[in-house]
Amino acid sequence: MIKLLIFAAVVLLTVIGVGILFGISRNAPAYSGPISDHFDGTVFRNPEPVSHASIWKGLRYFFTTSPGPWDVWRENPPASEIRERSRELRVTFINHATTLLQIDSLNILTDPTYSLRASPLAWIGPTRKHAPGIPLEELPPIDLVILSHNHYDHTDLPTLDSLATRYDPQFIVGLGCGDLLKEIGITRIQELDWGASAQFGSISITGEQCRHFSGRGWSDRQKTLWMSYVIAGASSTVYFAGDTGYGSQFTSAGKRYGGFDLAMLPIGAYNPRWFMQTLHLNPEEAVMAHKELRARNSMGIHFGTFKLSEESQDDPIKDLATVKRERGIDEADFRTLYPGEAWDIATTQPGDNQ
Repeated sequence: MIKLLIFAAVVLLTVIGVGILFGISRNAPAYSGPISDHFDGTVFRNPEPVSHASIWKGLRYFFTTSPGPWDVWRENPPASEIRERSRELRVTFINHATTLLQIDSLNILTDPTYSLRASPLAWIGPTRKHAPGIPLEELPPIDLVILSHNHYDHTDLPTLDSLATRYDPQFIVGLGCGDLLKEIGITRIQELDWGASAQFGSISITGEQCRHFSGRGWSDRQKTLWMSYVIAGASSTVYFAGDTGYGSQFTSAGKRYGGFDLAMLPIGAYNPRWFMQTLHLNPEEAVMAHKELRARNSMGIHFGTFKLSEESQDDPIKDLATVKRERGIDEADFRTLYPGEAWDIATTQPGDNQ
């Protein structure tokens, strides 16, 4: 009887852990709109088949995984100088998928996450392992915030509330994600479908297909749209992958846009492959995406901040370095930045990427 109770307790704690891993909390508002080739009136779907993690896969992961080492806390190196504006293309890595993109004198934040935990709960769930590379109060004026999807490590409501209060930026989100932001009082929202564009000054932002899913609760999976984005300025074009598995979208985008001055590609949360493969790139796939996008420069994101999977804290950087050597990718062409490090990128004239 005691063994049975212990087993039941372990299963219960594991289910709770799986729930935290997938951001289980109150459901996010669902999208309501016309049926399309990727929306059936209730849920969105990936054009290419995706194997979603089930509760049973989650249980298998928690019982069998052997995570690599992570520091309890890691101090950041000294940060680069913060510029208030930049006409030239400049990107600063903050943490996880959060970057400060400066282009055409506009300041854009991608998937801003400043909370201690990537979790619906303040007391349990993945906790950050280093401080943000730029403190929120030291950010330059933010004009645009781009959100890839509503998972807790990408849509951090306390951070978004603080940004809205401090800077009143425009928020660009996928279909259905705006209602979640409205619940905390954010009103400057534009929702995009795959292939739809928004104009902000000299910048156009286009929603692009990626291979992932959405959901914040037990029963709202795939009820809002997950996104990658293309940000096109006067003299440079940027691809922000957000969170995605490997698929044909990279080749399609590379052909459609003729290449990119910068691609921001996830390189973490990829092991074990039976659990993560269809939804997260590994470093080898990120290098393949770099080539297929025809990116002149790429940077790794989505690593080193939250312990979300089996690989160690430094494995994404080490594995990326190995793949670059094997594939003949120059060290300067696909970089990982430390939190707070900026990269000034020489831009091209329209057509030079082709």
